[in-house]
Amino acid sequence: MTGQTSALWPTPRCGARLVHLNCARTSAGSAVVRVCRDKYSRCHQKSWVLRASQEPEGRSSEQPAPADAPETLTTRAAKLAAEIVASPIFYLVAGLLAIKLVASTGEDGAAIFIFAALPITALTALSKSSVGKQVQEQLEAKLPELQAEADKTRAAHAEARRQSKWYGPSRPRLPGPLGSAEHLIGAIAGDAGFDPLGLSKEQASFAKYQEAELLHARWAMLGVVGCLVPELLALRGVDLGEPVWWKVGASKLNSDLTLNWGGIEGFRIAGKQGIGLIAACQAVLMGGPEYARYVGIRSLEPVGVFLPGDQNYPGGGPFDPLNYAADADGFVEQAVKEVKNGRLAMLAMLGFFVQAAVTRVGPVQNVLDFVADPAHNNIFWNLAHLQL
Repeated sequence: MTGQTSALWPTPRCGARLVHLNCARTSAGSAVVRVCRDKYSRCHQKSWVLRASQEPEGRSSEQPAPADAPETLTTRAAKLAAEIVASPIFYLVAGLLAIKLVASTGEDGAAIFIFAALPITALTALSKSSVGKQVQEQLEAKLPELQAEADKTRAAHAEARRQSKWYGPSRPRLPGPLGSAEHLIGAIAGDAGFDPLGLSKEQASFAKYQEAELLHARWAMLGVVGCLVPELLALRGVDLGEPVWWKVGASKLNSDLTLNWGGIEGFRIAGKQGIGLIAACQAVLMGGPEYARYVGIRSLEPVGVFLPGDQNYPGGGPFDPLNYAADADGFVEQAVKEVKNGRLAMLAMLGFFVQAAVTRVGPVQNVLDFVADPAHNNIFWNLAHLQL
């Protein structure tokens, strides 16, 4: 730079505020300008007024902490707490603690609801606190480094997809016209060229249907396990109250049935309560994650959590604690396996629905009946003798 340099950038989302830099003719001044510009480009919620001179005597009260400022113990603990609460694993581990706490309150309905709402309430309170603002500012200072690392990982994934047999124009497709959709080019996991109605010709529709398929596939895989395991446990003599998945709701509505996880007495949170409280707890437990999914990949940055992936594969500490994404070849392979198993699970759930309506028993019992008498317990026999 020669002479004095004055740079103005309009501030997005913050009205007409301007960032004004006035730096003297020194290499230190140039470095300050570059740092300030980088810092400005990362600012999402507010603007900073940065002033640097040849001999600075102090730091403006609106200037953020330098990028290399060490984390305090408080902000480090807050960030760790946010990562833990944001992780799906937290809900599994915390359930054990919640069971003990709920039992100590005499399974009071209000206490159960408070425990269910605690994770999203804690994250919201942290994001609004002064500690939360410090955590976010420190994350913003590290964003270029984190973003560069995420870009490197995404580039490795893209290269792995180019090398994989499951992607690209030479990937396996469904036979004949079933796998001949020209607008599907094999860019995502599980693309077998199937789109006979052309629902995904538009890019926006393509992204929407891909997200919906993954979401339903993951829920279906969990649902299949949830339908089969209770019935299998009941066959082994475990008392679950009502092991057949489609009968549980009616049994809960029509009786004072108590539901214990795994049939272990007292191993429950809301299993002794009415179905209304169970639904309310589900709503607050799922409301936070669903809102975060709606907001997008950056929804956890206000509490200092950076997710390096995308909407469908967010990654990071909460969603990839073992860092499987670092193995690019393994990651793209697992993505294909996930969607394939998810599609099978969705078909399995459809089969469970139809079998429940026709046979009025659970899926495990359907298999046992078929093995015992395949001639009279199969789809053709059941359809032929179906009574509407």
